[in-house]
Amino acid sequence: MELGQATRDAFGDALRELGEQYPQVVVVDGDVGNSTRTEPFAKAFPDRAFNVGIAESNMVSVAGGLAAAGKTPVVASFACFLLCNSFDQIRMSVAFPGTNVKLVGSHAGISIGEDGPSQMGIEDVALACSLPGVSVIVPADAKSTALATKAMLDHQGPTYLRLGRPKTPVVYADGCDFAIGKAIQVRDGSDVTIIANGLMLAMAIEAAATLQEQGVSARVLDMHTVKPIDEEAVLKAARETKGIVVAEEHSANGGLGSVVAMTVAEKSPVPMAFVNTGDCYAESGDPAGLLEKYGLTSSAIVEAVGRVTGG
Repeated sequence: MELGQATRDAFGDALRELGEQYPQVVVVDGDVGNSTRTEPFAKAFPDRAFNVGIAESNMVSVAGGLAAAGKTPVVASFACFLLCNSFDQIRMSVAFPGTNVKLVGSHAGISIGEDGPSQMGIEDVALACSLPGVSVIVPADAKSTALATKAMLDHQGPTYLRLGRPKTPVVYADGCDFAIGKAIQVRDGSDVTIIANGLMLAMAIEAAATLQEQGVSARVLDMHTVKPIDEEAVLKAARETKGIVVAEEHSANGGLGSVVAMTVAEKSPVPMAFVNTGDCYAESGDPAGLLEKYGLTSSAIVEAVGRVTGG
């Protein structure tokens, strides 16, 4: 598949372009605006951008105060710094009071590569999902990220948007019908369903093409919203196909796989398999090599489908 922008770049472009349309939006960044891509917004609207320095906990508290004053703060840092360093502040200044804060975590997952495990956000989706009232969005490519950014600003309530560092394959060349809490079916199939988000969606599409050559019909769902999960799409897949494989660039516990499994187990149990980073931390390395080592590949998805279908 053709490579397009990184999701962090698409977010930065969209945020800057939406600045005029949303005058209540302000940006709060932890001195990494050149990496999170909030810098273009800050240059265009300098009186609406605040750099609090490398102090993520204070950054979230500032954002909570701005939201209480009627602003729509977009607070950005690396996913691991934002969710891990600032979890208590997010809990008490954002989730508990339900403030209209937009949390944006860039450089998520192991695909940041050489920066190493100290900067790899692999627990962030689980942490965000654990907070009552917080919506969690993981877009797959540039077009869907731009739409997700607008949807996030339109949404009333705390939201976490997860972004990546590397360029991502183009999934939606002509855009898509993006709505928070509504999955997108990118490929129909009757034998098995692959549910994925982020960079794993392109892997899922590639895996489905391989499976088709093997005589296996695979449905692919872009579950860009982990919370609230599209329960209807998940249960429809459970009823209409023989099993579900969930693929995500996240640790094994508490992410998309856990949410899908909980939905399926309660209302329509089917065989399931999971493709993720496992219960471990990665190490520094080139992104492609890390994805291969930790099984975040289309071939790993194909193997997981075999476990589900018995093929």
